[in-house]
Amino acid sequence: MTTSRSAALKLWPFTDFLTTGTGLRLAAPPVVDGPVGPTVVHDGRTLINFASTNFLNLQARTDVRQHFLDGITRYGLTTGGSRATLGICRPHLELERELCRVTGKDRAISFASGLLANVGFAHTMTNHLNLGQGWEIDNQDAMFVLDRDVNWSLWKAVEKLRYGRQLFPFRHNDPADLDRALSTLEGKKDRRGLRKRLLLRRHGRPDRRAARLCEQHQALSYVDNANGFLLYGGQGRPFTTEFDALRRADFVMVSFSKSVGLEGGAIAGLADPLLAFELLSGTSMFTGAMPPPTASTAPQVMHLLRTKPEIVDDYLRQVAGFRVRLDEIVCPPRATPSYLISVPADDDATAVELKESFLERGYLVPVFFYPAVSRNKPHLRLTLNSGHTEEHREGFLDTFADLGGRLGLDGINERRAGRNC
Repeated sequence: MTTSRSAALKLWPFTDFLTTGTGLRLAAPPVVDGPVGPTVVHDGRTLINFASTNFLNLQARTDVRQHFLDGITRYGLTTGGSRATLGICRPHLELERELCRVTGKDRAISFASGLLANVGFAHTMTNHLNLGQGWEIDNQDAMFVLDRDVNWSLWKAVEKLRYGRQLFPFRHNDPADLDRALSTLEGKKDRRGLRKRLLLRRHGRPDRRAARLCEQHQALSYVDNANGFLLYGGQGRPFTTEFDALRRADFVMVSFSKSVGLEGGAIAGLADPLLAFELLSGTSMFTGAMPPPTASTAPQVMHLLRTKPEIVDDYLRQVAGFRVRLDEIVCPPRATPSYLISVPADDDATAVELKESFLERGYLVPVFFYPAVSRNKPHLRLTLNSGHTEEHREGFLDTFADLGGRLGLDGINERRAGRNC
């Protein structure tokens, strides 16, 4: 039996893949102990954490923790079954209603993660299901216009669609290229006339123009707003105009792992499609939902962020100040004033050495490689935590300047030589 299993395993390339990756960046993940916040414990060692999605550090608040504990008492630890078999737990219903109030949409449906929301959406919008007695839906003629910079989960969701027939990419933040892609679909018909058209995009600057183009070309629109939910829009914040325009999108996906600091995702949008998602998405009907205590706490945190805007405002001021200090001491980050701060590294080998050197100095800094970014164009993805102290921030900047100079990062060396990055 062992010999047979070993022979069978040799037919699969996992061992060769692991052997190649050992010298690059592939390794078993470290073990995390304790809560994740401005610091994190990796294999017994405390690191200053620039990698966490829980950047507002709201789980450290006593009132948030207590609400979560109350949710356990009231609703238990698990749903005990799918929405189709048991129905929807009240915490999920209240969460979805709160999301509708925030987004201005008719209906919402929650998922265990943002990835499952994206995959379920794409499946619904391309699904063919015949339940008999005339109860049938056929969306196989759908065509997707896809923002090239969408999250990996959306690329995964549409990976089986054929380029040039069902899938038409366009350049991010380029209304002219979006217009070109939508215009290309005008002439693609089947025997019933014009086919269904849908724009899938990551949130970005040309929202109002994108909405107008969708209306002009009779296409529905879906916006992945996983990163910006409850952070942007509103007086004095970045992207105010762009995020106010989200109300014109037909569907909006949000993640609760960023500003809310919990797990899960949801889609809000048009009433009839969202109700049909219960059956058609698959990622709702055939898998578990967010645990009830999490679903119970999420709307409480959403309400907290809406009624106490100073929580986000203060955090965004910290981010803006940190970006200025990066520009002064190290090298300018990418220009978009996002809380997700990207700093390009020269190449993959340098990025690996930089990440390991940061770890040696006590800093957890994520580095994004292909396929998350273009080949051999890695970048550091820094996420400031609201719980970081001035010592944390300044210590990181000094470390970055030292390591970057030693490793020959172009921008830092040019700055040291008195030139702009």
